[in-house]
Amino acid sequence: MSDIDDVKHYLVGLQNRICASLEQLDGEAQFARDAWQRPGGGGGESRVLADGGVFEQAGVGFSHVFGDQMPPSATKTRPELAGKRFQAVGVSLVLHPHNPYVPTTHANLRFFTAGERKPVWWFGGGFDLTPYYPFHEDVRHWHETARAACDPFGTDLYPRYKEWCDKYFYLKHRDETRGIGGLFFDDVNELGFEKSFAFLQSVGESFLRGYRPIVDKRVAHPYGQRQRDFQLYRRGRYVEFNLLYDRGTLFGLQSGGRTESILMSLPPQVRWCYNWHPEPGSAEEKLYRDYLRPRDWLGEVDD
Repeated sequence: MSDIDDVKHYLVGLQNRICASLEQLDGEAQFARDAWQRPGGGGGESRVLADGGVFEQAGVGFSHVFGDQMPPSATKTRPELAGKRFQAVGVSLVLHPHNPYVPTTHANLRFFTAGERKPVWWFGGGFDLTPYYPFHEDVRHWHETARAACDPFGTDLYPRYKEWCDKYFYLKHRDETRGIGGLFFDDVNELGFEKSFAFLQSVGESFLRGYRPIVDKRVAHPYGQRQRDFQLYRRGRYVEFNLLYDRGTLFGLQSGGRTESILMSLPPQVRWCYNWHPEPGSAEEKLYRDYLRPRDWLGEVDD
């Protein structure tokens, strides 16, 4: 198999394993499968679990698309690739739980190759966590898992990709991060193909190790209408980021991908409130004050 076939085989298997694990975790609903084709070349399969016991909506999508030229979102910082044929294969997921004490989460793993005579290739991806009522021990566990995924490939990777994640998942117009971060990386090829691919797999296999224990701890936490309203309000930030800044959304739309699948990351219910501010001393204020900014989560004690 070619390099991209190896990556595709791994990502299809990862999609299957994650979906099976999430169905077991949810306990009530199963993923509906929706295969699609892209007119310009390629296609994929979107899987959506809705109205489950744990997840209000969970989307896990696989895509393999190709075409005659890269879209503008992919060549903005690499103009030398404009007009070159490309292939892109990836898995992307977003999980929106019912319980406001269970964080929303996102993960993405992808591989690009462009050009034919001397192809240029790179890996990208990562994962991040968006809590509404965060617990410091959960945040620390999430980042410990991220660091453990990186360290076998260089102890400099976690701090570098953690910082990149903080900068990437940042809403400039709100002056706040989307959540408490994780990992974000792109243009990864300096290790060579085999090690770069192994790094991608390490990140992919670590996602559920980071997320499932948090769900297990918080899924039964009692909540009321106040917490639910705040969850829906904060989901609005998720929508704002995905539609204004997210590279994957822009790439999918500009490359002629399937709109319904691209936007399955959006939450099923959301609300906006004009000029809302949290009450002083409240749990909601604590999120804004202590968590929606970059921090060295592994170097700080619980506050």
